[in-house]
Amino acid sequence: MKATLLGLLTLALLAALVYFLMGAGVLQAGDLQADEAPAGIAYFAGVCYVVGGLLILARKRWLWVIGAVINALVIVMFIAAYAARPAVLFSLPGLATKAAQILLEMGLVYLIVTHKQKEAVK
Repeated sequence: MKATLLGLLTLALLAALVYFLMGAGVLQAGDLQADEAPAGIAYFAGVCYVVGGLLILARKRWLWVIGAVINALVIVMFIAAYAARPAVLFSLPGLATKAAQILLEMGLVYLIVTHKQKEAVK
């Protein structure tokens, strides 16, 4: 379980790193202009992923559930907002964050399901 938790923390930190790089202007998501994606939003998203990743280590199922729901909403909102803009969807930051977030989502669901099974066995 420890390896899974550390793997999920790494995915969250990877997503945070990409958001921080976007906020700093090092990476740009396709043809997005600065007024469409202010740096503050990217920094806020990065901080949220750092905090969320660290909360995974708390080993609290309810935190994993909240994290999974919020993470799923982020993925759905991104796709809904930029479905008509493949330059943003398939940009390096778009793919990097979503790949990390999708893997993170799968890991959180795995933790939620297996943690519940372990409690039922006790």
